[in-house]
Amino acid sequence: MQTNRRRFLSMAAAPAILQGSPSSTAANDKPAFGVIGSGGRGRYLARYFAKLGAECVAFCDVREDCLQEALKDFPNAKTYYHHEELLAQKGIDFTISAGPDHWHCAHLLDSLRAGKDVYAEKPLSKTLRESAIMVEAVRRSGKIVQVGMQRRSAPGLIKAKQMVDEGILGRITMVKAKWHWNTARPLNNDPFPGKVDWERFLGPAPKRPMEPRRLRYWRWFRDYAGGNMTDQGTHLMDVVQWFTNSPPPRAAVAMGFVAKNEGAEHPEVFSATFDYGRFLACWELNYCNDYDDSWSILFMGDEGTMLLNDAGVTVWKEPWKNNRTPVYEDKSPIPIETHIQNFLECIRTRKQPNCTVEIAQQAVAGPHLANIAMDLGRSVRLAEDLVTVS
Repeated sequence: MQTNRRRFLSMAAAPAILQGSPSSTAANDKPAFGVIGSGGRGRYLARYFAKLGAECVAFCDVREDCLQEALKDFPNAKTYYHHEELLAQKGIDFTISAGPDHWHCAHLLDSLRAGKDVYAEKPLSKTLRESAIMVEAVRRSGKIVQVGMQRRSAPGLIKAKQMVDEGILGRITMVKAKWHWNTARPLNNDPFPGKVDWERFLGPAPKRPMEPRRLRYWRWFRDYAGGNMTDQGTHLMDVVQWFTNSPPPRAAVAMGFVAKNEGAEHPEVFSATFDYGRFLACWELNYCNDYDDSWSILFMGDEGTMLLNDAGVTVWKEPWKNNRTPVYEDKSPIPIETHIQNFLECIRTRKQPNCTVEIAQQAVAGPHLANIAMDLGRSVRLAEDLVTVS
């Protein structure tokens, strides 16, 4: 049965968040930030934020070894095991939320409650219902929240999107998104070298005895994440919807399996198909093969074809067999800097960023739907309120 979105949100008991004013130093040249989740991605983002003029003053993580690694780049930063302690530190203007998916909702809501702007890693949420709660909370808060889908701020893709809007591809009938990396292997279950706050890692997830690989590879376990269906899928399906001016898909089917990631629950080989009504989109991932390395998105129209990947943007006219020389090529990379710059500018101006929580909610809806379809072994449809499936 479908659930009315407004009624669901009233029952969800999301914490009250007061309308926020700009942070104390957000208008200054060097806003201060704390990183919630100091694993590889959190540290990567911290370095870029510092490079672009922000000041890293705190890290939070459940792993001592991750905190120690963070201090190598930022020796004066304070460290915490609990994010509430980081949020209580005076002088922090915004947070970077880079923890596991099952903590994304709490980290965002608590940061908003503490009066912070937020740069949140994708995917926005672990579930469709969490997405709705998070969107409503951000709207009530008045804070700036940018979700880390950096393709939204890539100059080359912004220009490519304009070309699609102008009709260079004609009518788009199929889109193919893929990601290939030969990285699959059995999950390492060795103990960690330092202290680990296991109970804190579990947080809202079901309680269970310590199992290092669940923390080391949290993305591969259903209790903590949606696998790469929602992780990499959020990046690519967002571009699909952005370029086609489409809402989330109305239905999805999916299948996959664990091939070499022994110990994992989410598959590292899968394929999903999404019904957008006026076109179909396919999303495939194979972490057991490196052919055509990394990601790509192929837009197929009746007047042209557009390929997006790490090499840039390429367009061919139809029919391809007679027009194999591209009519357009742009070798621009996908920089993280432009997305971070957009966020830093927005915390000064209080304008909305390039990737709002509303965009992120729409982007992850299809991948969430595909995971449900895979679990149920059948096609599923998305309710109009983006909360339930039918």
